[in-house]
Amino acid sequence: MKNTKKFKESVKKQLPLTGPESRTVKDLMDWYCNNTNTHGCRRIAVSRGRLRRWIWICFTLTAVAIIFWQYTLLVMSYYSVTVSVMVKYQTLSFPAVTVCNINPYKPNTTVSLLDELNRQARKILEKLYGFCIDCGSGNLSSRSLSLDDIPVKTRSLNLLQDMPLIKVETAKDGQLVASDIVTDLQYRISGTAITRMYNNMDLTSLGGQGHVGFKVCNQGQDNCVIYTFNSGITALQEWYRLNFIDIMAQVPNEKKAEMGYSADELIVSCMYDGQACDSRNFTLFQHPLHGNCYTFNSGNDGNILQTLIGGNARGLKLILYTENDDYNPFLFTSMGAKVIVTDQNEYPLIDDVGLEVQTAMETLVGLQLTDSAKLSQPYSDCTVDGSDVMEENFYNKSYSLQICLHSCFQKEMVNSCGCAYYEQPLPPGAEYCSYEKFPGWIYCYYQLQDKFVNERLPCQDVCKEPCNSKDFEITKSLAQWPSGASEAWVIRLLDWERGLNGTLSKNDLVNLAIFYQDLNWRSLSESPANSIVTLLSNFGGQNGLWMSCSVVCFIEIWEVFLVDILTILVRNWFRKAKLWWNKKKEGQEQVYNQNRHTGHDNPVCVEDEDPPTFHTAMQLPCVQTGEVPSTPPPQYDALRIQNVFDEQFSDTEVN
Repeated sequence: MKNTKKFKESVKKQLPLTGPESRTVKDLMDWYCNNTNTHGCRRIAVSRGRLRRWIWICFTLTAVAIIFWQYTLLVMSYYSVTVSVMVKYQTLSFPAVTVCNINPYKPNTTVSLLDELNRQARKILEKLYGFCIDCGSGNLSSRSLSLDDIPVKTRSLNLLQDMPLIKVETAKDGQLVASDIVTDLQYRISGTAITRMYNNMDLTSLGGQGHVGFKVCNQGQDNCVIYTFNSGITALQEWYRLNFIDIMAQVPNEKKAEMGYSADELIVSCMYDGQACDSRNFTLFQHPLHGNCYTFNSGNDGNILQTLIGGNARGLKLILYTENDDYNPFLFTSMGAKVIVTDQNEYPLIDDVGLEVQTAMETLVGLQLTDSAKLSQPYSDCTVDGSDVMEENFYNKSYSLQICLHSCFQKEMVNSCGCAYYEQPLPPGAEYCSYEKFPGWIYCYYQLQDKFVNERLPCQDVCKEPCNSKDFEITKSLAQWPSGASEAWVIRLLDWERGLNGTLSKNDLVNLAIFYQDLNWRSLSESPANSIVTLLSNFGGQNGLWMSCSVVCFIEIWEVFLVDILTILVRNWFRKAKLWWNKKKEGQEQVYNQNRHTGHDNPVCVEDEDPPTFHTAMQLPCVQTGEVPSTPPPQYDALRIQNVFDEQFSDTEVN
């Protein structure tokens, strides 16, 4: 039994090592190429002749490169989508319709708040262009006033001193000169102190008339910037708007609701789906610049109107009274109403996407509903409901990209300027900006606005597009209203119904109709171009076509090239480490043996420099290059008599 075991071990030592037991990576590759099911690798191993072997190597490497190229195309196509369009005729929910008067407040309710601002705006026009607006008409003032005519109590905040209007001109020597419009104070400025509101404005060639702007400073008054415009109208309107929102930010919402137009004052006539409606069907919505707005079919009561038949006769028809004579001449230069069509869950962003409707015209707005559904990760970077967007929604409505961007700007406004911008919802715990409490807020606002326009705010990268959206495609048509033949009785009848005593004009009225053009519901939905099953099938087809390889072959390749090669490298490293350790251990044993078996020392050499005597002359001189070698011990085994037959060959060895 013992001899059989030794025989097996001796046979095993003589057999070649294969597979993971190979001693080198080359032996492993030879074994793999001779035993693999991948045809190209086997042909490389069994081919005779160097030329034929190199041809098969080129073929195999080309096939591998093509496979990886096809893999890349397949993975890219996996993340692509196909868009399917579905059109279905069905009953549609009527959208929420929000209407506003462009003029936000009645003039008799804002006299105490805006009288100073209006008079200073008129003074600017007179000083800058040499004419007085509405002088003698009794609209704003019957005479031209100077700043000294303004009572001291109403000039608690001198707007022209806090944010003075500046006229920038070019002097004869080419330098820029800024002139204060009110005080006529002139001073030279550098181009770095001016910020252009329009990128195509050339400050080095301003022309004879120059450009108008205004000067704003930070809270410490140590850093000031002049914002210039290419039109005096734009400069005056922007200056007036900033002062307007600065004043109105300090007015409570209840007071502003009383200052605006009520639903009964704004809505003259209402009809939906052939049935009469009135102000009770509208919900109040307060807008910072347009005052009291009213939403039809808001859905706040849980009821949403349905449309059974498309066409003009079945939609919403409104006649609005905008009262043209009450318009603020500086805040808005247009006249009419603003309208926006949204879903019940959306916030009406009137300034962003609102539609202006002019007076003395009949405006027909045809709608077509389109629902869009996009795929989220990994196909696109959209959000389903905004819950994964790390940005607070201040609008308390469904998520949208514009709402996220506005909330982002408002948050940065509060963090950087210490107060909230008036035209956007108020965040919890914050207050609106006013020059009385926050003197440098306008300067801070423009700094943030510049970053926002150039997309340099950090929170702008967080906002994503919504995956699901409901879009109302609008088709607008106009017709003059009322006609010449009907104007006499239509205007007279409406004047009598509102008790205006013959003062009603067609320029005070807006005729608006909103309806579905048809009830074809359009749906745009995305679906993956390839599924996981299709992707794996395509992978298998490419492997079989180019390499005659299956999933098992890939497992084999993974085992050989990762597991086995790593095992061989670790084994060789361990063997080298073991060999190094054994050599080090043998060296230590040799040193120990040398120290233990010492020989006879040579005669002592004399290093004394005294004159030689008889005894010292008989001793050996001292070697200066190193230690004196010792005589090795005798080998007594060499004296032992050995038998000639003591040597035995390994193949005749008997156990």
